Amino acid sequence: MKIPFLKRIDRYLIAKFLGTYFFSLILIITVAVVFDYNENVDKFTTNHAPWNAIFFQYYLNFIPYYCNLFSALFVFLSVIFFTSKLADNSEIIAMISSGMSFGRLMRPYMISAALIAAMSFYLGSEVIPRGSIKRLAFENQYKRLKKNPTYADNVQMQVDTGVIAFLEHFDGITKTGHHFSLDKFEHKKLVSHLTATSVVYDTLSDVRYHWQLQNVTIRDLRGMREKIEHYSKLDSIIMMEPQDFLFTRNQQETMTNSELREYIEKQRIRGSGNLKAFEVEYHKRFASPFAAFILASIGMSLSSRKRKGGMGMALGVGIALSAAYILLQSVSATFSVNSGLYPWLAAWLPNILFFFIAWYLYRKAPR
Repeated sequence: MKIPFLKRIDRYLIAKFLGTYFFSLILIITVAVVFDYNENVDKFTTNHAPWNAIFFQYYLNFIPYYCNLFSALFVFLSVIFFTSKLADNSEIIAMISSGMSFGRLMRPYMISAALIAAMSFYLGSEVIPRGSIKRLAFENQYKRLKKNPTYADNVQMQVDTGVIAFLEHFDGITKTGHHFSLDKFEHKKLVSHLTATSVVYDTLSDVRYHWQLQNVTIRDLRGMREKIEHYSKLDSIIMMEPQDFLFTRNQQETMTNSELREYIEKQRIRGSGNLKAFEVEYHKRFASPFAAFILASIGMSLSSRKRKGGMGMALGVGIALSAAYILLQSVSATFSVNSGLYPWLAAWLPNILFFFIAWYLYRKAPR
């Protein structure tokens, strides 16, 4: 089916772009899988990893994760390769000579980049987080031999406005907390104090945040009056879940966008201080897809000129810029987590800096 606003030259360049992109993606990821397997085969064998787990839990989720991680680099390499070939064959000179402006020539590149950016955003926000749960669980069990934490001690959090919960010990396997207390404050004054010897999260209930409390004592404090009630068992809705007590390595990678946003908002209300990694991850999922537009522009501007030495110079400069972009992403994220840089700025800083580089190269590109 032909799209009305796309001319034959647009379809030709889009096919070249996407064909080269997916070919390089398949080629490099295949090599990465082979190297990863050779590096870890001893661990897989020693730790008795089953073949179905290696394939379905690990590599089936390894591939989309690393494809998306290095998508910007693949975009750039694809543009360099096929555009340099077009320039060497004088095809770009012919296009420019026919009256096509450099900006018009850029249109199919931006359309291709938009398709890749949309795919990258969907993978990063919905598909990869679900797969990362299985991949990280496999790595912890068969590669790093690290188990996820199953208990927590002395946990205190704000579960609602003016409501503070405390657990002396929480068992993640049985989803049971011991020596639980719940304090409610109004205008900075304690108005209710609940204690229970144990609390159990009801996994069978359709109602979220449903807890069953044992040996409950409730003290209501109203001025000079105090009312005390005792219950052997009490069902209650408390705005907390078992995963709120147990933090795992790279937990932010296992959440979809909606889950990540909800988690950040909930933890911010509770006054949690370890949100930077989650906030950086959230903003990065929106910022990273834009790298396709920026690096496609840089690649097009560098490789559209016919050079005596072929694509070598453009490829070298381009790889250096791509590596710098990926490095800047990691450095800015680390600065945000450890040095107080705003998470949104850490996520968007590489795009902001490289946008100016792309604009400069675009202005200097042949007309």
